[in-house]
Amino acid sequence: MVDSTPEVSVIVATYNMAQYLPLAVRSILGQTRAVLEVHVVDDGSTDNTAEVMREFANDPRVHYHWQQNAGQTKAKNLGISHARGAFIAFCDADDLWTPDKLEVQMPLFERSANVGVVYARKQQILPDGSPGRPAPPAKSFEGVVTNDLFKCNFVSFGTAIIRRRCIDELGAFDERYRMGIDWELWLRLSTRYEFAFADKVTYLYRVWPGQMSHNWRGRYEHEFQIMRDFLGKHPGKIPAAVERAAYAFTYARRGRLRVLVDREYLNGFKDACRSIFYLPTYAPAWRIMARTTLDAIRGVAR
Repeated sequence: MVDSTPEVSVIVATYNMAQYLPLAVRSILGQTRAVLEVHVVDDGSTDNTAEVMREFANDPRVHYHWQQNAGQTKAKNLGISHARGAFIAFCDADDLWTPDKLEVQMPLFERSANVGVVYARKQQILPDGSPGRPAPPAKSFEGVVTNDLFKCNFVSFGTAIIRRRCIDELGAFDERYRMGIDWELWLRLSTRYEFAFADKVTYLYRVWPGQMSHNWRGRYEHEFQIMRDFLGKHPGKIPAAVERAAYAFTYARRGRLRVLVDREYLNGFKDACRSIFYLPTYAPAWRIMARTTLDAIRGVAR
């Protein structure tokens, strides 16, 4: 008999991912430690998502919700509103959990009642499910992580498990944002709760051809807005040196994409200059500046 009170509620927001969605749900249900429920939120799909979900119609652990297309933020929040577990986790509809994800990560909450988020490592898979590039070593910040997190979102979304109390106290995803919603939530939770890291791959994320170029402009617009909003809401929380470093890193990363993806050498150069303004010793920004200058000289020579 299935326990009527799940330990973990898993939110799967999906839009036109019928070909992969059953695989994601099966990977969640196949946990070695599993007193859970799954809330699949269909964000107005136009494919056969409703049809493939019939496979789970008789499984009391699986709940299917449909909404008019409103975006991932509202879809994830709808799933959270239905969740009954003391912990909340996520899986994108085209990704997979490893069978031991909960077995590996859940014990870390026992360290302290103040551990609010436990995250882990991830591994790429290709569209056909075969292994992708080996994941680089994960950054493993633990405890009070706000300063490190403000510099860079090192918590991979699908790996994270959240203590439900954190969301009850500090709120779910901020629906003003369409992108970067996980980073904004992690930052908010980090002001009151500690983070723990499980040094093992527990999440398999599917990569697509040309993925690096997918709306990187919008992503960085949201990143800068999230940074400004966090600083405005938490004055004095981030030391000045950390704030400067964070802006330097973010401008340099955007400048690199300007050059690599769209060959925007002038704008890449400007972002490198902004990065150096915040952190004059930041070597990646100097490398971007050198590359864009060299490319400009070559263009003139032609």
